[in-house]
Amino acid sequence: QVQLVESGGGLVQAGGSLRLSCAASGRTFSVYSLGWFRQAPGKERAFVAAINWSNGRTYYEESVKGRFTFSRDNAKNTVYLQMNSLKPEDTAVYYCAARIQDSYIGSRISDYDYWGQGTQVTVSS
Repeated sequence: QVQLVESGGGLVQAGGSLRLSCAASGRTFSVYSLGWFRQAPGKERAFVAAINWSNGRTYYEESVKGRFTFSRDNAKNTVYLQMNSLKPEDTAVYYCAARIQDSYIGSRISDYDYWGQGTQVTVSS
């Protein structure tokens, strides 16, 4: 089992920044990659970014490229999503997810095995 706990969400004005954290515990040695997804009201959960746990390679959804940065701290078993130049359309609940099967970096919900409870990000205009 892998437990994921997100934090760092909140209310911010458009153009502002937030840093989300996702702390992993449990069988973290089995984690190959982690992802961030978000779900806006009335919409399906959507891929935001992913990171390979061992080599740090990152992947981003097109609309967040250049604004969001996914990083990791292996010693703390924690990953971070730095979000800059936030827009109202970034408003959503953000979820952290972990994949334990292999190092495949996926963008589908089914590519991940464990999920956190989510943290709310609200960007006001």
